Amino acid sequence: MKRSVVVVGAGPGGLAAAMLLSAQGYQVTVIEKQPQVGGRTSAVKLGDYRFDRGPTFLMMPQLLEELFQSVGRTVKDYLKLIQVDPLYRLQFGDVKFEPSMDREQTARQIEELFPGEAAGYLRFLHEEGEKFDKVMPLLRRPFTRLTDYLKADVFRALPRLHLTDTVHSRLSHYFHDERMKSAFAFQAKYLGMSPWECPGTFTILSYIEHAFGLWHPIGGVNRICEAMAQVAEELGAEVRLSCGVAGIVTENGRAVGVELDDGQTLRADHVVINADFGTAVTKLFKPEQLNRYKPERLAKLRFSCSTYMLYLGVNREIDMPHHTVLFASDYERNVRDIIDGRLTEDASIYVHNPSAIDPTLAPAGKSALYVLMPVPNLDGETNWSDPLVREQVRRRVLERLEREPQLQGISEQIEVEEAVTPLDWEQSFYVYKGAAFNIGHSVNQMMMMRPHNRFQDVGNCWLVGGGTHPGSGLPTILESARISAGMLMEQDRRRGGLSGRASG
Repeated sequence: MKRSVVVVGAGPGGLAAAMLLSAQGYQVTVIEKQPQVGGRTSAVKLGDYRFDRGPTFLMMPQLLEELFQSVGRTVKDYLKLIQVDPLYRLQFGDVKFEPSMDREQTARQIEELFPGEAAGYLRFLHEEGEKFDKVMPLLRRPFTRLTDYLKADVFRALPRLHLTDTVHSRLSHYFHDERMKSAFAFQAKYLGMSPWECPGTFTILSYIEHAFGLWHPIGGVNRICEAMAQVAEELGAEVRLSCGVAGIVTENGRAVGVELDDGQTLRADHVVINADFGTAVTKLFKPEQLNRYKPERLAKLRFSCSTYMLYLGVNREIDMPHHTVLFASDYERNVRDIIDGRLTEDASIYVHNPSAIDPTLAPAGKSALYVLMPVPNLDGETNWSDPLVREQVRRRVLERLEREPQLQGISEQIEVEEAVTPLDWEQSFYVYKGAAFNIGHSVNQMMMMRPHNRFQDVGNCWLVGGGTHPGSGLPTILESARISAGMLMEQDRRRGGLSGRASG
């Protein structure tokens, strides 16, 4: 008889786990509270416009291809991926830096814009490439006990981990110009952290972008989740949308199923949780079901920053690259204000203009514009429930956009619009504290110190997504699913209960 798995949440981690487990003969049911798959990686549809809810690019597409091939599929049968060139425009006042994967061309551009820095760029690529080769194996296996640190791959990586450094201090080994440091440090925001606090390990994020490029799926990154849901269903999984989970059902310290919002109990041999971690432990479990992650333990965790979002359907074409980052004039102050819980008058803003390369997202001659401003999570001082505050922030963002020649007059050209604040992230999308990038990635919240892939408090319960090892970001979320699914199946094999079949 097939063993059964309930997956709570149809984000990329949950869908990847559903694919892997269905391919190995498990009876998989995915439960999703929203009316569409994807979670933070879902689509936003406003009239004739379509946007990504959260992530706006794919890194390391080879990991996605590896996932699909492991279940007998290939990505190109489900998605069309386009490489983004240049990677992005990084704008410091009037200076516009547009790096690409062409190292020689990028080095020439650096020397023109930031004289004397090209040699540091080339050294960065060489040394960070060596670090990436050592660190990557650690992101592809679990860390659940101290002996996991005593393996050869850890000792090989240890000199390169730079755990006592920060991203900013590591980049100071390569660059002198603060703008160059910011150009290779802003990726710490993907982890919701400050480059001045983020462990030096994560300089590999900017290396990955420069070495492997950025990719856009036609239709948006949300299409990845739609494709994974399709594959999971082809392999026999059931995906239930608009179906919420009220709680995890446990017996004798083990998960035995879930209680749905309608009162029905769905029993299973295993439960895989792809819900936001903070939300899961506060909403899906009763205090008596938990040991380690009781409220007082959760209160000690550091969570990432949040984001203020504007999704704008604009009735003209926007002559800007696919990705643009408008840096604050004092970037360090901007970042420190966010970490300290304050909104900044002079904020950095990210503008996503996918209509530049993807005609499917807006009507002809129009643009689907996505605007993101990093802001404090709900521990910050801003009262996001106040309509006046929301309107002030909106006006401030639009005024900053209007200062760009390509965006002048945009306020009068908006046809459809949706805003998302940290409060919306929490109330509408069930993101704990509105922390859009999940649990922070400080040294004491990495690897074994992060919530484990095998949930420590409840047996037969597994975590996938940004709140477990190896962390947030699409590539690592996919790895979390591979790790957790592998551990689940290994446990069943040890207990002689895996029916299994070949993938394909």
